[in-house]
Amino acid sequence: MQPRVLVASTGGTIASTGADAKTPTESAPTLLGAVPGIEEVDLEVAEVAQASGFQMDFDRLEALRETVVGALADGVEGIVVTHGTDTMAESAYAIELLADPDRPVVFTGAQRPADEPGTDGPTNLRDAIRTAADPRFRAAGGTYLAFDDEVHAARRVRKGHTTALGTFESPSTGPVGEFTPDGLRLLRDPGPESAPIPDAELDPEIRVEIVTNALGADGGAVDRAREAGVDGIVLAGTGLGNATADLGAALERAMADGIPVVVTSRCPDGTTAGLYGGPGGGATLREAGAVGAGDLPPWKARLRLAIALSSDADVAECFGGLESDGQA
Repeated sequence: MQPRVLVASTGGTIASTGADAKTPTESAPTLLGAVPGIEEVDLEVAEVAQASGFQMDFDRLEALRETVVGALADGVEGIVVTHGTDTMAESAYAIELLADPDRPVVFTGAQRPADEPGTDGPTNLRDAIRTAADPRFRAAGGTYLAFDDEVHAARRVRKGHTTALGTFESPSTGPVGEFTPDGLRLLRDPGPESAPIPDAELDPEIRVEIVTNALGADGGAVDRAREAGVDGIVLAGTGLGNATADLGAALERAMADGIPVVVTSRCPDGTTAGLYGGPGGGATLREAGAVGAGDLPPWKARLRLAIALSSDADVAECFGGLESDGQA
């Protein structure tokens, strides 16, 4: 029997056309019509959104979550999501937290628009479908990103180049698998790599701001966020997760007001740690109540914090262990 795979379209470059400014126009059936080598899969389609990756928001993410959860309940054996590359890694990570899929959900897209010569969309979509239908991934579940002959875990992957076809990378761990002339070769065992959040949900009204440290940064962004009623703050710190004295003081004021602060790093690889004391140092921030996010990048930490706050979960518990085992 052919495996049932749902292809859920949200737009993105893979669906974009236009003489000058590219916008998503192509439907899921149209995208599938350009994909060779998928005859052994029973495909279904769902149109979730028609938005560029930079236009994805919490409301569209919730619509995608509902589609994924509904399809899993209906018995599909795998799901493919076409998505814009700008925020694909974020949506994939959020879906792993929100849907906790026991069958594979595989995100894909394109760097070259649908009407551009040499578009990479059809090949990426074919590989995503093959991944979702692969019995090893169907047995393991979890959320992935298939792109440019590689399959990455949603927890680890990030976009690394603005235009290169091989834009996605997984620092430290590398991809889960790769496509070769002989098929899909596993490089490590597939399966979910994110620690679940109990009763995970995402309230679109929850507001979490990312504040970036830089040479001479002040605390103005944090103070304005406090005054605006922000629910949480993620620090994209320098190095191991540090801030300037002024920014650190502003973060301490926010924590004194009961606003949770999660510490990440601007660096593309490596983990955070509370090593440095002094004003704004990582150890000082932790003494004030900040929580370290390990190697979770700022934009994924923002989603995890928003989901934790939406679910009334304990923030420290939701991020606990990241600096030691990285599972979040």
